[in-house]
Amino acid sequence: MIEVQGLTKRYGPKTAVDGMSFTVHPGRVTGFLGPNGAGKSTTMRMIVGLDHPSAGTATVNGRRYAEHHAPLHEVGALLDAKAVHTGRSARNHLRAMAATHGIGRSRVDEVIDMTGLAPVADKRVGGFSLGMGQRLGIAAALLGDPQVLILDEPVNGLDPEGVLWVRTLARHLASQGRTVFLSSHLMSEMALTADHLIVVGRGKVLADAPVADVVAGATGKVVRVRSPRATELEDLLRRAGAGVVTTEPGLLEVTGRSRSQVGDAAADAGLPLHELTEVGGSLEDAYLQLTAEELEYQSSALDQTTGAFAPTTEGALR
Repeated sequence: MIEVQGLTKRYGPKTAVDGMSFTVHPGRVTGFLGPNGAGKSTTMRMIVGLDHPSAGTATVNGRRYAEHHAPLHEVGALLDAKAVHTGRSARNHLRAMAATHGIGRSRVDEVIDMTGLAPVADKRVGGFSLGMGQRLGIAAALLGDPQVLILDEPVNGLDPEGVLWVRTLARHLASQGRTVFLSSHLMSEMALTADHLIVVGRGKVLADAPVADVVAGATGKVVRVRSPRATELEDLLRRAGAGVVTTEPGLLEVTGRSRSQVGDAAADAGLPLHELTEVGGSLEDAYLQLTAEELEYQSSALDQTTGAFAPTTEGALR
């Protein structure tokens, strides 16, 4: 379990993390989301003792990381896959780490096979692709067979097979009762991998809830209804107080009314329906809505008509 209480980190006049409090529970995958500059990486670094908080505490299994006698057995972390001596082979890098905790060479060979590094295990890390570097970082995190995994952008640079492997691994480890805490900017992948989300912006927690609750709370539900008499149905629903948008001829998107209420209203008025579907927003929609006012860095949107760029409040995912 990871427990963060009132965690704050200041760099001179800048506050990178501002009083964060949350708990990452075992037995589920917890996703950590936020725009660039939101304080995610800084928070993860403070959890494993690489940065010292200006205030507050971060503990792993009830203790600060530095207080654990054998930290690799408690928590495995991938924070910077490039933090490796480039002249060493992957195998020697892992053996050097293992030696600090009395971990046998058989475990090194095991994590090499587990992460698909066997074909390049004896090659210098300096020649690794981004994806192979990520696999080596994950192997190092798994080396001590820890109960807590902290993975910062673990799928960065991986091919589709590698992304699927990380997703399967994360969910398998959580099913064993381990604590899995990971960040990513691939919203579609996070929606498939995580059970619970912590969303942050400008160093503060914006949401801390199951994935479905975050999506539903931020985006609400929409009833999509198709009818050859859509204009009449739109008038009927608007008079009843529903919000209605015509997305294409014959197709309406209705808010403020459930699917059954829309269907009953159409039936009472004798209006035929060719489609009646309740849809929720996506995790990406929810994320952008939650963080719209918390972006430190903003991109520009391309106007498809003029070809010019205009400021947007949505920003770019890192």
